[in-house]
Parts: sequence; C-alpha cells; structure tokens
Amino acid sequence: MGVSLSVWLISRAENSRPSSSSAFPLLAVPTSSRLAVILNSSPVAPGNGRSHWSSVHRSPHFLLSSCHQEVTRSPVERSSDGVRAEMGVKSGLHVWEVLWKPNHRGSHAVLGISRQNCPLQASGYNVLVGGDLQSWGWELKTNQLWHAGQSLGLYPRKRTGSHSEAAADFRPMSSTSTKMAQTPLPIPESILLVLDADAGTLGFVVDGSFLGVAFKDLPRGVELFPAVSSVRGGASIRLRYLNGATRDPPALMALSGLTIRQYLGQQRHNQMHKLPLPPRLQHYLLSNQ
Repeated sequence: MGVSLSVWLISRAENSRPSSSSAFPLLAVPTSSRLAVILNSSPVAPGNGRSHWSSVHRSPHFLLSSCHQEVTRSPVERSSDGVRAEMGVKSGLHVWEVLWKPNHRGSHAVLGISRQNCPLQASGYNVLVGGDLQSWGWELKTNQLWHAGQSLGLYPRKRTGSHSEAAADFRPMSSTSTKMAQTPLPIPESILLVLDADAGTLGFVVDGSFLGVAFKDLPRGVELFPAVSSVRGGASIRLRYLNGATRDPPALMALSGLTIRQYLGQQRHNQMHKLPLPPRLQHYLLSNQ
C-alpha cells in the first residue's frame, strides 16, 4: 500500500500549486513543522473566546459588535484608537486571522500584539500599536514595523523590486530600482498573525505565504494579545482565532497528513477519497481539511 500511495502521489504532484500574480509567494520563508501543521488544520469553532475583541480594553471610539468578533471605529477626527483581544496567551504557538479591508485602513493602520497595559487612545494621528514599549506593530500601508515609537524597517524584508516586478531576478540595483524596491506592497484583506510565545517571535502570513519573523525577543511568560490601531472613521476589523499548538513536536499522524495534503496541492484536496488508504486514514484526512 505504501508503494502504490507514493507512486500515486508523485504522479499527480506536478503543477499542484495554483498560479498567482501575488508577490508574496516569492517572499515566503520556510515554516516550522508546528506552524505548517496548524496552517493545514481545520480552524477551531468560530465562537472560541480567543476570537473576541475586548469589551474593556479598547478606545471608546471603537464600537464592539454583539458577537465581539468585530469592531468599527467611529468617525472621530484627530484621534488614534486601538483595541486588543479579550484573551491573550503566555505560551504555545498561535494563529489568528484578521480581516481588514484595504479601503477601511487609511493611514496609520497597524496590526500587531500588545501587553496588558498598552495605551489604546491618543490625540492626533499616530502609530498606536508599536508606539510604546508595551506593543509591537506592522503598519499595513507603509509596511513599516514599529516598536517603542520607532520604525524598525520594512516587512517583509526581502525585496526583488516593486510588487509588479516581484518575479525579476536578483541583480545589482541602481538608485532608481532601489527606490522601487522600497515601494510598499499592497496588503490584502486577510492577514494571519502568528505568535510563538515560546520562542518570543511574531510573524505574519499573507496570501498563504509565511513572511518570516517580524519581531523577535518578545517578553516570555507574560500575556500577549493581538491588537490593532486605526485613525480611519468607519474602519471595521474582524478577529478570528484559528488554531494553536504547545511546544511539543507535532504528532506523526499530523505530519503524515500534512505531507499527503502538500503533495496533492490545494486544487486536488477534493480527491482525497481516491487515495488507496484504509477507511480510518481516509476519514482523518477528510476531517482535517
């Protein structure tokens, strides 16, 4: 059975990944086995408490939906406003999805994490998440990373040119192409926030591509919360906790399932039932899509 499965997988593995004009696959960084398993597992139930924005730790200018999964900023002028999740984490590897439409961002649209006492409202238009020692943020319009009120550079850090030139070969750049290389990449609506509280790192997944570590040396053993800040009136931001894992290595069955799904490719996941596998393993693969 193992030989026939291997032959079947290899014969169908070619061209399994869909083509895309997105620049992000070329900027992707290899993931750990723990993160790969999480990203290829079914998400937890939508009502999970880690999917809720806090009803207390938010600017008064952020209105909270009845399900607590969405906040909307009031049209208030000259104010920077933030909100953090209701529940944080002290350990483990965790992934949240944040839905924030590009036309709901404006300037100073920041996504990141905060500690318990991060300021969540300030006068004027500022980067709030990442504006002090209690938070770390990614400004989505400019691609800048922020901590302690300072810009730490662009993220993702790899650049092969502007987003329209992402497929170009690496080559020495003139001053003109260097300027183009700094052109911010447009960030789509869905962004995954990846917090490894054990390793003390924060990164992001965009268009299915893990873009690497944005922040390292985060404080260990303290509660860290997903957080956003905005200055745009009407901005609606939705939070959903997807999944998490302890520091233990993934189970062998989870790794085996991951390998099979990666060989099949996203476009062929609906062909799981055609694999020459025992019913119990078929059920495991289908139930974890």
